[in-house]
Amino acid sequence: MKASTLALLAAGTALATPAFAAEEVQPDRDYLPADIVVSGDRDEGYANEDGSSATKTPTPLIDVPQAVSFITEDQLEDQAIRQLNDALRYVPGISMESGEGHRDEVFIRGQESTADFYIDGLRDDAQYYRSLYNIERVEVLKGANALIFGRGAGGGAINRVAKRAKLGENFISGEASVDTFSAFDVTADVNQALSAGVALRLNAAYEEFDNDRDFYEGRFIGFSPTLTAALGPDTTLVASYTYDDDSRVTDRGLPSLGTGPLQGYDSTFFGDSDFNRAEAQVHIGRVRLEHDFNGGLTTNATVQFADYDKVYANIVPSSTDGTTVFLSGYEDAQQRTNWIGQANLVWEAEMGSDIASTLLFGVEASKQDSANQRSTVGFTRAPGVDGLAPNQTPLADVLFIPPFQLNPVSRSRQSDLETLSVYVQEQLEIGDHIELVGGLRWDRFDLKTEDLLGGPAADRIDEKFSPRIGLIVKPTPDLSLYASYSESFLPQAGDQFFILSQGDAQFDPEKFTNYEIGAKWAPLDKVLVNAAIFRLERTNIQAPSPTDPTLTVLAGKSRAEGFEISAVGEIADFWKANLGYTYLDGELLNESAFGDAGQRLQQLPKHSISAWNRFDVNEQLGFGLGVIQQSEQYASFSNTVVLPSYWRVDAAAYYTVSDRLSFQLNVENLFDEDYYPSAHGNNNIQPGDPLSARIGVRFEI
Repeated sequence: MKASTLALLAAGTALATPAFAAEEVQPDRDYLPADIVVSGDRDEGYANEDGSSATKTPTPLIDVPQAVSFITEDQLEDQAIRQLNDALRYVPGISMESGEGHRDEVFIRGQESTADFYIDGLRDDAQYYRSLYNIERVEVLKGANALIFGRGAGGGAINRVAKRAKLGENFISGEASVDTFSAFDVTADVNQALSAGVALRLNAAYEEFDNDRDFYEGRFIGFSPTLTAALGPDTTLVASYTYDDDSRVTDRGLPSLGTGPLQGYDSTFFGDSDFNRAEAQVHIGRVRLEHDFNGGLTTNATVQFADYDKVYANIVPSSTDGTTVFLSGYEDAQQRTNWIGQANLVWEAEMGSDIASTLLFGVEASKQDSANQRSTVGFTRAPGVDGLAPNQTPLADVLFIPPFQLNPVSRSRQSDLETLSVYVQEQLEIGDHIELVGGLRWDRFDLKTEDLLGGPAADRIDEKFSPRIGLIVKPTPDLSLYASYSESFLPQAGDQFFILSQGDAQFDPEKFTNYEIGAKWAPLDKVLVNAAIFRLERTNIQAPSPTDPTLTVLAGKSRAEGFEISAVGEIADFWKANLGYTYLDGELLNESAFGDAGQRLQQLPKHSISAWNRFDVNEQLGFGLGVIQQSEQYASFSNTVVLPSYWRVDAAAYYTVSDRLSFQLNVENLFDEDYYPSAHGNNNIQPGDPLSARIGVRFEI
């Protein structure tokens, strides 16, 4: 499918008929979302009250006192991005954890998370890879975010805004692409107006994975229908269902040697291609009701059910001496169901000629049931054969994996989590130049866990208040200067809550405190510039007692601080861009469970740059140019293995035949840079892909 498919698509581009070409229609590309208006006019704020903003209220982005990055659907299409982890590489301030080859995992402002993922503002916290075939926009809201999102979200939260059925519109569109590794994808987007007040939309995708890594392959199937119904002039019902089925080889990367990644084996697969598999089936159903009472009072209520079934297995490198490799392995299964109910009431009111109020009152309740089982791998080769240990094998381009078997189940555990949250937020506009934002959230977090292999059960109830305060000064409607303070918390069971040990049950949650000052400026109608200076402190980390090292206390602290600046939008008629730079510094302030005092936070590059540009030469022809840069970073808290700094350059070309047909070519890693963008500890380091190209076609009927 490699050469023949590429040749066929290239021929299609070259042989476009003059009848199509004569139309010369270049569709607009929107890098600044139409419903994230940056003017000071409140009436032109977040038009979609879909829970995806940083305030859950109709607030222009320029009036939000925190740093927010986003990637629109148009930018995702221009970059030919299909998976969330690929999109996040273009967000400065985020570094990617390899996720053990089976899940999305990120560092935001130096804080690691597998659970701070949301869809339309509702938690989507299981461990799996997320596709973007049914997504309109990706938002990264930085800093502690407990007021809006609840527990976790210490470094920030990642929210996906889902596509909705559009009333009164009929369209059929699709995309297909193939790359030089034979990976390909096909997507469809169909919207049908069933009546004046009812519309149905279907998004579907099929994707096959491949890259330069030996034995790597996989496939994804996605299916997501949505229904929008106008139940009256002021009431809207939105219902959606998503089924995602992901199956791929679990690739844990390569080990380190000395102080860096093992060199010369970037394509070598350090596992067993028949055993290393990750399978995830995800069902998410959601119903949302929105009503406008008029007079500035609106409400929305959402119920979401999610079911996750996940199993993954891997043989994984644990170390190398440069001539042999030591291996380990296991098989792990996870099951989770989430029920979430959320309701918000927003009241916008004028209080005299100079004061305007936007009051948010919300409640959220959830129930989460989780289970997890694991069996380790036992290597069965007799010790001493060829002078090697049972789990040791010679280092080679293609590894010989010693014989092994799965041991009996070594852990089986389940947890039940119930939460109840109440939050209130006031946004007060005083005249034309001052805005105050203040809010408080109360969470009741009730966790019960059980070790099914005979260990003790444990439970803990936490009741926490999480404040948020912000001051915004607007010298002009297009410029805001802000200062903010916010808090978040994370229970000691970690972010997946599979087990709560007897020791962990004694301790209060960890605490995240974010201090931030910044500016947002709209120098042009379709351009927004953001700048922020921040400090994020993490406290209540478990640590040895200063007076008795045999005891554990909540004395550990860490700090991350830095500066970021970004610009996004239509800089000129021919130039759309999303540009950003972040400086980060962070360390452990004292000895803790993470490491010794003074150690730099793991996977925290001091400098990171991301820049994506689209240049349109004329109505038909355009080009794209992207750059990602990250300075060196430590693979773990040990600070012994360094991921080298790197630059990656991407490029693209676009040819629009008509408003219904276009072709594009995307080249990743144009200069064939050897780089290592992510890791999971010191001995699971993921090499970046070499030079590759993807050619695609987009059409609408």
